[in-house]
Amino acid sequence: MPAARRSARGEHGDYGLPAEPGWRGVDWPALTHTAQIAGRSVNYVDHGTGDRAVVFVHGLGGSWQNWLENIPAAAAAGYRAIALDLPGFGRSQMPVSPITMTGYAKTVDDLCDALGLASVAVVGNSMGGFAAAEMAIRHPDRVERLVLVDAAGISTALGRNPISERVGKFLVTGVIGGGGSAPTEKQMKAMMSRPGFRHMAMAAVARHPTLIAREMLAEQMQSLGAAGFMPALDAILGYEFLDRLGEIACPTLVIQGSDDVIVPLGDAYEYERRIDKATTLILEDTGHVPMFERPATFNGALLEFLGQDVSPHEPTAGESPILAQERV
Repeated sequence: MPAARRSARGEHGDYGLPAEPGWRGVDWPALTHTAQIAGRSVNYVDHGTGDRAVVFVHGLGGSWQNWLENIPAAAAAGYRAIALDLPGFGRSQMPVSPITMTGYAKTVDDLCDALGLASVAVVGNSMGGFAAAEMAIRHPDRVERLVLVDAAGISTALGRNPISERVGKFLVTGVIGGGGSAPTEKQMKAMMSRPGFRHMAMAAVARHPTLIAREMLAEQMQSLGAAGFMPALDAILGYEFLDRLGEIACPTLVIQGSDDVIVPLGDAYEYERRIDKATTLILEDTGHVPMFERPATFNGALLEFLGQDVSPHEPTAGESPILAQERV
């Protein structure tokens, strides 16, 4: 269940504390570009000039701004950090063909081609994790490392039946806000100025919304009412790849918030069980979006994973001060 607003009182470690370097000092318009992918315009940001690239893929109802706390850290660490708006979200056009998980995986792969990238690390949250895992299966030469953040794709397959799909669609639409439209500027200002409204709007996604900066929460509202929401939700509920997860051969880090209301905790362990070179990090007292709930811890784990030497048969080589802990 979502946490009560009063639960934000007291000590919550680094929850809601901004990461360094901060995202507010970045000239984002200068880093924002469009690419023509499959006949449609795809919006993306491109930060950093490293030889290795990290591609961030947002979830249902999201946009590239979901990764504001993480892109600067990856760029500062020497990576080329890229985050896109999936077709039908943010400033990307709806695709020509119907939205599918395989289509989203191909969109990311095609964007990598357009940017002249060879193999990349792919980081996906929620539906973006579903698409990232699908990409690792269908385009294995492209994905050198995979990070699944509260990834969808397990429970939606294991619990599939007509009733659960209808109930799931109703719940997810209400929780994430896909049934409405983006708030006006006046509505946004009113919502951000009132802690109660912020909690009500985000409590099913973030564990303690009132501990997160108002500016960050406002950025997360950019794709409310996106045209791609319902088709993408249908795509999630209509596709499964459980029997193929064993084909993922790249080192994989599974990050999961212990109190995620949308994706059950057990899904993380199921991903770990089915992917040979996977390791799992559970962030306690954290919801569905740990990348901006606990960005400092998230970035530390991500960069540590990307920087590790990985053996052919083990997910990690050597002892890791962050990843050696099952729970943080």
